[in-house]
Amino acid sequence: MDKIEGCGSNESPKKKNLKISTFDVNIMSSMDEIALSGSAELPNPLADYEKPGYKMCSYVDKFIQTDAGAIPIIKSKLGKDDLFSTFYVRCGIKRNKYIVVPGLYGIGKPDKNSEVLVTANFKLTFDHLRKQLDDINAWILVLDTKGINVWCAAGKGTFSTLELVRKIKDCNLEKIVDHKRIIVPQLGATGVAARDVKKLSGFRVVDGPIRANDIPAFLKNKRQADKNMRQVTFSLYERFILTPVEIQIVLKPALITALALFIISGFGPGIFSFSSAWERGTISFFALITGIVSGAFVTPMLLPFIPSREFALKGIIAGSIFSIPVLLIISSAISGAAGLFALFLFSVTISSYLAMNFTGATSFTSPSGVEKEMKRYIPVQLASLVISTGLWIYSAF
Repeated sequence: MDKIEGCGSNESPKKKNLKISTFDVNIMSSMDEIALSGSAELPNPLADYEKPGYKMCSYVDKFIQTDAGAIPIIKSKLGKDDLFSTFYVRCGIKRNKYIVVPGLYGIGKPDKNSEVLVTANFKLTFDHLRKQLDDINAWILVLDTKGINVWCAAGKGTFSTLELVRKIKDCNLEKIVDHKRIIVPQLGATGVAARDVKKLSGFRVVDGPIRANDIPAFLKNKRQADKNMRQVTFSLYERFILTPVEIQIVLKPALITALALFIISGFGPGIFSFSSAWERGTISFFALITGIVSGAFVTPMLLPFIPSREFALKGIIAGSIFSIPVLLIISSAISGAAGLFALFLFSVTISSYLAMNFTGATSFTSPSGVEKEMKRYIPVQLASLVISTGLWIYSAF
């Protein structure tokens, strides 16, 4: 039900002492402490549920009373704060803290016959799901995946059978719906054993579609998925929205590398020269930027068109093609073939490493395949860095 991507904290809001977007409770376990009316819908304004230091989240519309207590009803339309936050998270800003409180939520006008959709507590995943549920009455069961999306959480073990069973019991789901069925996103299937869920909770697992935007058609078709709903896509747009995070991740290491480049560039016949450090360091910095752009942006964008199934090799190919014209432009400032080859080798190595790092965000690889690729290419990349460093220092003499 979501895209690929993140990681979060498993500390509770109380332990962190943060202002969070709901209140200082687990939605299902603590609502029974609040005085409720016997009406189907609570008349109190949302502000009545806020506690000192905690603010009601903007996506909560109201609360309804059920046999298991009060349940928050969320909005399907994303607000301005949601859109701005999505932009920040897409750029890798505060990504690890972008979470919602695990528990049960409702959308539309859910009742005892409404479907139960399971998702992760990474808010980007949560938002992507709810915005597709306009005019749909359903329950949303949010698992505690430590702020990780469904696919990655299933692989890491946080979107799991035990967590799903735990949430079903914590939320008293059997009191809220008359049927015994829950819809789990297909990308979470690797972490959930349907037979064990049935045995431990009494609820039957139905495999939902891969993408959240297919849910309306899936529900309309009596919970039957067609071929397209079962196929993973990785389109140009889907690859593009992942590149800002890849670039943001490498910024800090890039700054440290740039500093090292300026220092190394200062070595020469006079042992160390500050003027050489600046002049040659600037040139090597351009090689670094070229490798970053090639590996973290060009390779993901052109992924299906670059030969080879190995991402490290894709990065080498893209890095070679992309760095040659850049180096030719600045070749007049580089003394000797050794310096030129050093920068070429350095830039291509950076591109190869970052392209290989992108495997964690794609549907093109398997965990075992990624592990084998890393064992094969990381020693080569380290050797290339050593050789390029030696050649760059040698070219100064």
